[in-house]
Amino acid sequence: MNSLLPSVLMDLAARVVAENAAAGRRVVLAESCTGGLVCAALTEIAGSSDVLDRGFVTYSNDAKIESLGVSAELIDTFGAVSPAVAWAMARGALKHSDANVAVAITGVAGPGGGTDSKPVGTVVFACALRGQNENDITAEQKNFDPGLSRAEIRQEATLAALELLLP
Repeated sequence: MNSLLPSVLMDLAARVVAENAAAGRRVVLAESCTGGLVCAALTEIAGSSDVLDRGFVTYSNDAKIESLGVSAELIDTFGAVSPAVAWAMARGALKHSDANVAVAITGVAGPGGGTDSKPVGTVVFACALRGQNENDITAEQKNFDPGLSRAEIRQEATLAALELLLP
């Protein structure tokens, strides 16, 4: 066995490690619905210790609050799966790390947990750069096909997060 993960993830993770190493950048992840898959993909690559500073798996709302400093009011107002919370997760990950770039992921992987406004397959990503004005942190919602399996949604979210980590 060469890798625990599919080659599509490994190929992109290898690019992320190589390109960030060449750029002298370190990365941090704040993962919810992906449960650490982005970090797992990166750590499958030799040399990832030069790039990956750390990862936060903040699956519960309490973890988002305690580990990343996301405000409970923000979660109560917008929900855990929202651009506002993803933004706060990315900001918190940067604050609690030595990385140059942070990516946060929060979403509904299913098969349950979806609502009319946030159906299964709704995943929100945020990317923050050290030194960047907080108003310039980008957050984007993607709506993956709700007919995909939980594993497929998590894999698609992992791929999207890895793309965001490319310099």
